[in-house]
Amino acid sequence: MIIFKHSNDLQLHLQNIKKNNRTIGFVPTMGALHAGHLSLISQSKSQAAITVCSIFVNPVQFNNSKDFERYPITTEHDILLLEESGCDILFLPGEKDIYPDESSKNKHFDIGDLETTIEGKFRPGHFQGVCMVVEKLINIVDPTYLFLGRKDYQQSLVIKKLLALMNKDVIIKICPTLREPNGLAMSSRNVRLTQEEKDKAAELHKSLVNINNEVAKQDFTVLKNKEKSRLEKLGFKIDYLEFADAGDLHVLEKYNDHDKLIMLIAAYLEQVRLIDNMLVTA
Repeated sequence: MIIFKHSNDLQLHLQNIKKNNRTIGFVPTMGALHAGHLSLISQSKSQAAITVCSIFVNPVQFNNSKDFERYPITTEHDILLLEESGCDILFLPGEKDIYPDESSKNKHFDIGDLETTIEGKFRPGHFQGVCMVVEKLINIVDPTYLFLGRKDYQQSLVIKKLLALMNKDVIIKICPTLREPNGLAMSSRNVRLTQEEKDKAAELHKSLVNINNEVAKQDFTVLKNKEKSRLEKLGFKIDYLEFADAGDLHVLEKYNDHDKLIMLIAAYLEQVRLIDNMLVTA
């Protein structure tokens, strides 16, 4: 695996690869890698000639400075995992390479209602920050394929919108969420949980399963309130538990069996914010 720390060097290297019509798969991350990230690397390796992974903890997508400060940094371990996974290239830029000056953090992207609904409602500015860094990374790597995890479902829709705004012909691959044996969605933030908290955190997934099993028979609002109450008694602080159209995340109040629907949840357990989602299969 080759490690690049400067975008100019990486671009020159990738330009030579593209001259030979070789496809490039790209997996952007913020590090603290786990099996979910490695599954994206595996997907890329199966579909692209060259796999590029980036690690950059993007400061402008954190609307909470303390959350940014607490984000886990495990770069040496990440490098080892990527080498073992067969990743071809790691891009490990510094902040100045991505944001050379303050003005480079001020661009605004027209991503419509995705910016202010569900996750966007609780994290103002977050998706603008995501767009800023992804635009820069896409322009640097210029990939054939972009591999994203379904756990960050709303983010994947935002990035689809961004690529359309950029007029970039990048093929997005949304890959399944990997879970712990107890159902907990794998996340870099899970390292901040004790084992007891990890066991409890699995209750978020259980709530989605419970609703999915009953949503065709019972009123969604009743089911939602029941599960929110159950989780709050367990010590969770719920940001949202919503039912939405899977295409545009328009929030819905009633179940129907002719549209593709998704449930999304976000909650704090102690100081750790967790998100999850599930496509409705009722």
